[in-house]
Amino acid sequence: MSPGHDAIIIGSGPNGLAAAITLARAGLSVLVLEAEQTLGGCLRSAELTLPGFLHDICSAVHPLAISSPFFRTLPLVKYGLQWVHSPVPLAHPLDDGTAVLLERDVEATSILLENDRRAYSKLMNPLVREWDQLQSDLLGPPHIPRYATSLVRFGWQALRSAWRVAKASFKGVRAQALFAGLAAHSMLPLEQVPSAAFGLILGITGHAVGWPVPRGGSRSIAKALAAYLHSLGGDIQTGVRVRSLNELPPARAILCDLTPRQLLSVAGNRLSAGYRRHLRRYRYGFGVFKMDWALEGPIPWRSADCLRAATVHLGGTLQEIAASERVCGMGETATRPFVLLAQQSLFDGSRAPDGKHCVWAYCHVPNGSTFDMTDRIEAQIERFAPGFKRRIIARSTMAPRDLERHNANLVGGDINGGAASLRQLFLRPSIRLYRTSAQGLYLCSSSTPPGGGVHGMCGYFAAREALAQEWKVY
Repeated sequence: MSPGHDAIIIGSGPNGLAAAITLARAGLSVLVLEAEQTLGGCLRSAELTLPGFLHDICSAVHPLAISSPFFRTLPLVKYGLQWVHSPVPLAHPLDDGTAVLLERDVEATSILLENDRRAYSKLMNPLVREWDQLQSDLLGPPHIPRYATSLVRFGWQALRSAWRVAKASFKGVRAQALFAGLAAHSMLPLEQVPSAAFGLILGITGHAVGWPVPRGGSRSIAKALAAYLHSLGGDIQTGVRVRSLNELPPARAILCDLTPRQLLSVAGNRLSAGYRRHLRRYRYGFGVFKMDWALEGPIPWRSADCLRAATVHLGGTLQEIAASERVCGMGETATRPFVLLAQQSLFDGSRAPDGKHCVWAYCHVPNGSTFDMTDRIEAQIERFAPGFKRRIIARSTMAPRDLERHNANLVGGDINGGAASLRQLFLRPSIRLYRTSAQGLYLCSSSTPPGGGVHGMCGYFAAREALAQEWKVY
């Protein structure tokens, strides 16, 4: 490591890179240190099954990245990032052989919801129209809202459980199932507040900006961010595992793209006893069991509409999805898990050899679970796509411990940087947010507001806090 940098960032995930870019744009010299040999954190892609089949190791579909207020200020297209949109953002197959589709157009979606057509339009249309305003207030730390009317309209529904919103808003199976699948991304039981907020945000973004995948894998986002940082004079070193802050050269500020557990490990006695207690009390959420497949052809969905969507939710009805997430919240594994699946190679030919396909999927499990969910996940896919198993050439499985080995921030397989309970949604990891109890030491990971997702906003706001505190730049 070379001395003389104004700021050091530990971790090269989307938030670490966002923090580095924000500081570099302010004219500071920045060094990013990454423990693994490849940068990106959750933005990594690799040939997990067979040569020529490119799989995303963690994140795969990116509605929050394409709509991120910070990423939209960056010239990432100039550095190779290309977004690929499927004709339909999301498909949700049902046992009757049909699929509910989240179309880009609200009205096109509502037509497929039968008696809930008006209810869906009434719920989503105002929020989709106001998304540009809403995201400026939602994707950041607690603050006085700029667009209070829009935020109140959103909050009236969002600060409730997904179960309550689904049952109160919709009467039919199709609309309830669609909303349940969206809300299950919260990694909370659907009876728990604020699971509805996740369903609303993901539904809104599906209509407002789509759910795209990056051409060439999620690593393309990290590569573009890194290339832009290099253009600003920033340095990145991979294969450097920081075990103690005492190993680092002097710097005015250190920003950690780490979760509370890792921060405790590296910061040691630099943190006050009270702040260490806050970090130890921080709660991690569900883990995930992830699978990737190399296929000899596309998934043989019973509903051909599923071939129009890069993302497919597999879980059936609201009641079934809620049961799956409820069981997980009780520390058990679901017999019929809710499965989130992405079939990127249908729309991005760079992912697999000609005529072949790759598929990515995961389900929620208790944090740190060691149970092998392979058969249960494949049974859910086979349920809606008979003959799927016959098309498998090779498979890769990653239990929570395997994901944590790839990325130490995925504690117990938690991909969101901590449970999204109501308290931790706003005060992550403590009332200090990005600041720690140590001078010049900041937290910039998804364990700070606004939480999980590839959007870079945690890193952006942490860097702004560091600029204000250390350099008096406002």
